[in-house]
Amino acid sequence: MAKELGQPVVVDNRPGGALTIGIDAVAKAAPDGYTIGVGPVGALAITRHMVEKLPYDIERDLQPVALISTGYMLLAASPKAPFTNVRELIAYAKANPGKLSNASSSNGSPGHVSGELFKYMTGTEIVHVPYKGGAPAIADLIAGNVQLMFESTNSIAPHVQNARIRALAVTGAQRAHALPQVPTMIEAGVPGYEVTAWSGIIAPAGLPRPMLDKLNAVVNRVIVEPQTKERLEQMGSEGGGGTPEAFGALIRQDSAKWADVIKRSGAKID
Repeated sequence: MAKELGQPVVVDNRPGGALTIGIDAVAKAAPDGYTIGVGPVGALAITRHMVEKLPYDIERDLQPVALISTGYMLLAASPKAPFTNVRELIAYAKANPGKLSNASSSNGSPGHVSGELFKYMTGTEIVHVPYKGGAPAIADLIAGNVQLMFESTNSIAPHVQNARIRALAVTGAQRAHALPQVPTMIEAGVPGYEVTAWSGIIAPAGLPRPMLDKLNAVVNRVIVEPQTKERLEQMGSEGGGGTPEAFGALIRQDSAKWADVIKRSGAKID
């Protein structure tokens, strides 16, 4: 984007608060085009239903600019787990309710709610174990301290390729480019199960339309550059693109989906 805009783009990481700190910084910035943010599915469609009082309103205070990338979650198992595919996992979980543990990078993460959706759709009872980040969760999965984990393909694919964990299924409608040998959840025996992990550019609400259109055009050009496409594919993701309106519709669609899942599960973030 810096090359396309002809000026530096400085990345200012604002972690914490179940993703709310970074999003809040964008929501409260001046709508002049100089402050933009990266909004992942967790921040824009999931945690909003788990945090009692957000310091911003996603529809009122933020302007979707463009989708950057779409990817999938991977259902991974410990190499020590007593099952090798999804059907065996479901059978084991039903025979042993509450004995399996599903790790996630945090409460309210895509991995957390993907697990809740899986339990609901398969009628299984599996214990959720939240960690402070994906790395310690993956380490415990490899060690066999937990048996399952839903994690984005860009984080966990290298461990599959190194045979450190067992890949059971990806959550997209199609197989992931990075893991073509791994079946989709639908192929593996859970009809209708589909989860996408996406990220996009957001800006403060009130951004003038000419600035919005310019930023949208830049994102759409950058994500089809060969170097960007190659990097996204290495991470197990695909380029996004499209209009601000299409990105806004995706946010609303997935927000409604996860609101239902979270309500049924009773999951909360304190």
